[in-house]
Amino acid sequence: MPEGHTLHRLARLHQRRYGGSAVEVSSPQGRFTSGAALIDGLVLETAEAWGKHLLHRYESDLIVHIHLGLYGKFTEQQVPMGDPVGAVRLRMVGSDYGTDLRGPTACEIYTEQQVDALKARLGPDPIRTDADPERAWGRITKSRTAIGTLLMDQKVLAGVGNVYRAEILFRHEINPMRPGKDLDHAEWDALWLDLVELMKIGVRRGKIITIRPEDDHGEESYGRNRPRTYVYRRAGRPCRICRTEIQHSVMQARNLFWCPVCQPA
Repeated sequence: MPEGHTLHRLARLHQRRYGGSAVEVSSPQGRFTSGAALIDGLVLETAEAWGKHLLHRYESDLIVHIHLGLYGKFTEQQVPMGDPVGAVRLRMVGSDYGTDLRGPTACEIYTEQQVDALKARLGPDPIRTDADPERAWGRITKSRTAIGTLLMDQKVLAGVGNVYRAEILFRHEINPMRPGKDLDHAEWDALWLDLVELMKIGVRRGKIITIRPEDDHGEESYGRNRPRTYVYRRAGRPCRICRTEIQHSVMQARNLFWCPVCQPA
């Protein structure tokens, strides 16, 4: 599933390509036909992201809420666009570019009240300038749940996914099984500030870059054209810092990676 920086990149791209102008909107697949009819020909005023959610705000106070989920993806072409290929839920065409959305978990018209409810149930998003880290800290410091689980809980922290979870805990030498209540405020402050910086780098670069320059050598990444990682998808490989074997487990149905020496229990 795309992590939060991907949605913020999409929001910025859509704002740049389509913002401030009327757009043609359709649903070639047919599953968003009524929603598309409401906004077809209207001006897209703003595109913004909250965690893993994308919001397109149109004139007349109409809002499209999109959650990509595991399989959702936008593809872009210059106009004139070719015929839709595959199950295109949403096609949006501007003056110079058009984009097709396939496979999202959600693509629906929202009211402002629904947007408010969405924001209320999401934790702070490290990429947003209006984020309040104390909201997340208030939940974490009262919880016996493992910090590895809490960081992935969108009600605690919006936008963080499996890669950022694994890497940020390694960078701060925090064991993922440690209860949230056992973190102290200084640890949380340092972790939050690091997340803000790393996720903003992800927005700028389009890649999750978590490894410090002095450690960016040795064994290649787990995947082609992927930046090196400290622990993510490196189970059984030697830690880049202490050479201990990276451990793997499953936490809340998601793969978990950590170094037992650099992140002691």
